[in-house]
Amino acid sequence: MINWNNMDTLEAFKELKETKKVNLREVMSGENGAKRASEYSVAMGGGLKYNYAAKAVDEDIIEVLKKFANEAQLVEKFEALYNGEVVNTGEKRLVLHQLTRGQLGQDVIADGVNKRDFYVGEQKKIADFANKVHSGEITNAKGEKFTTVVQIGIGGSDLGPRAIYIALENWAKKNNTFKMEAKFISNVDPDDASAVLKSIDVEKSLFILVSKSGTTLETLTNESFVKDALKNAGVDPAKHMVAVTSETSPLAKSDDYLAAFFMDDYIGGRYSSSSAVGGAVLSLAFGPEVFASFLKGAAEEDILAKNTDLLENPALLDALIGVYERNVLGYSDTAVLPYSQALSRFPAHLQQLDMESNGKSVNRFGGEINYQTGPVIFGEPGTNGQHSFYQLLHQGTTIVPLQFIAFRNSQIGQDVDIQGSTSQQKLCANVAAQIVAFACGKDDEDSNKSFAGGRPSSIIIGDDLNPESIGALLAHFENKVMFQGFAWNVNSFDQEGVQLGKVLAKNVLAHNTDGALKVYSDLLNI
Repeated sequence: MINWNNMDTLEAFKELKETKKVNLREVMSGENGAKRASEYSVAMGGGLKYNYAAKAVDEDIIEVLKKFANEAQLVEKFEALYNGEVVNTGEKRLVLHQLTRGQLGQDVIADGVNKRDFYVGEQKKIADFANKVHSGEITNAKGEKFTTVVQIGIGGSDLGPRAIYIALENWAKKNNTFKMEAKFISNVDPDDASAVLKSIDVEKSLFILVSKSGTTLETLTNESFVKDALKNAGVDPAKHMVAVTSETSPLAKSDDYLAAFFMDDYIGGRYSSSSAVGGAVLSLAFGPEVFASFLKGAAEEDILAKNTDLLENPALLDALIGVYERNVLGYSDTAVLPYSQALSRFPAHLQQLDMESNGKSVNRFGGEINYQTGPVIFGEPGTNGQHSFYQLLHQGTTIVPLQFIAFRNSQIGQDVDIQGSTSQQKLCANVAAQIVAFACGKDDEDSNKSFAGGRPSSIIIGDDLNPESIGALLAHFENKVMFQGFAWNVNSFDQEGVQLGKVLAKNVLAHNTDGALKVYSDLLNI
């Protein structure tokens, strides 16, 4: 039987708080550091490795984290999730995003259908549609091939798919799988849609409207913006638009779209990149085979998340080290630092994934919580970040745990040798240097040049950023967030915190305001 208890009731958590702390600077210096760096590593899916040597943990702390995982039944809760139990207590829904990329347990029947079959069926529909677009069987209103695909969505309908597209764009061009340029319209700010529309040939563009309910205000507003542009270009919008929506939404059977691909209520927006939300745009941009490889990498990482051995379950290990940092060491933030320009929007996706999931102050049943939950997530690619906010990370009064991501090889393969090393070698040298600099610091008689060290980090390393590795990377963080939500006993799968602002915005637009809301409305000339 699974028990859902607050973390501070667990004996292992009490033991964790009493376990001797690690002097990170000491254990990462000299031969000790070399030994840790070579041993503190766990294999991930997609050919990646999670190295946690520069985290402030040791064998004793890991042993207590194992007890914590067992007492909190974290893997059992994941098993309950993928076998179709109602884990989203706030909305009384199943949570099935992992099912889009593989069958982890028993068949899940919901809404009268086998959900794995449903997701695979939508993937096949998308693949067939994408192949017809690429072959020229499906064309624009003038019989010409589409050259650009534009996704219209917001939040999870934008951040994840956009981050993955950017991550794979150069890889696809090098490997001759680049089919169509993709653009994204998300912000209700008219400047966003205007800029995208001015950058493309509207007549040769295919637009994907993504809205589960078919009623998302920002998305429908941008759809109207796009339809006006298509009409002004003299083409029928219905021959240039497809919908990704639920089967019960008003968009599902509308004649306004060439096709409709379906998602359901069991996949939240921030977890939807491996569903039709990401599948349509990525399959059109790169081909269905590339999207299938992306799903394969994600599936490999999901399988690892089933392991009960903490040291063979990278997402669980990463999650519990994060819980230790948040609730024992008292660190409130996490910086995500990809040393890959292709991952430039990945931190933004993780920001939503983590903060929308675990930014909760009540437990999964609405009860009181007396400990910290989700951290603040931020980040930028290296080495740009080194010349920006790393000053605070190195010498500020706040210690921020760091998550590095790096690849041994560049995506494109084009490089230059300057002063005895290539650009890629210089990039990787900076990663290695930063890990050690943060952990070990430096003493100096000039206090302004002294570094205290003791700044914890981990790194995910791979050979190449490709469809399988980005799939595994995405699933790793999805599963990490899930395990942390289980540990904190919060519901990681609803997002009531985004609703209040939406309601008040509707009141403003209806001129149903008073007090401060009316004053701010007047200031903004609404």
